[in-house]
Amino acid sequence: MAKLDIVTLPDPVLRKLSDPVEGMSEPIQKLLDDMLETMYEAPGIGLAAIQVGVPKRVITIDVSREEDKREPLFLVNPQIVWRSDDPNVHEEGCLSIPEYFADVERPARVKVTYRDYDGKEQELEADGLLATCIQHEVDHLNGVLFIDYLSKLKRDMVIRRFTKAAREKERSASSAM
Repeated sequence: MAKLDIVTLPDPVLRKLSDPVEGMSEPIQKLLDDMLETMYEAPGIGLAAIQVGVPKRVITIDVSREEDKREPLFLVNPQIVWRSDDPNVHEEGCLSIPEYFADVERPARVKVTYRDYDGKEQELEADGLLATCIQHEVDHLNGVLFIDYLSKLKRDMVIRRFTKAAREKERSASSAM
């Protein structure tokens, strides 16, 4: 397994639509393994392939607590097929928008279909943190970030902050040469 680089805001790759995975293959399983290692090391509870620069409809998730046994989920071509009408608010963060958190309202429960690590069709009904995480990661596959659920003012402030930080990082890297 290998740790991958996580793409951060304002990189435009985060807004790309991810392509479906055709069949299960060893390279996709390696991607899943590498994504899981990257997610755990970050640390995070979810990671979409686009966040490591791969525009494929692939997600890794593990919402187990640190003291519990790890329970990784691998979702290939996930599709949310049902959302509850009752809302739930969770504070969300994102490995691609480090150290920024905000309350986001989403449906409290979802049902998702996907293929697992071995390519088998699965269906999962989720609530609570897992439902939030699934929706957050599926959004990534569609080029949507959790900050898109915030007011325009808050969203613009976050984008400006990360754009400025990226420019400063670029400037310091070029001056070090």
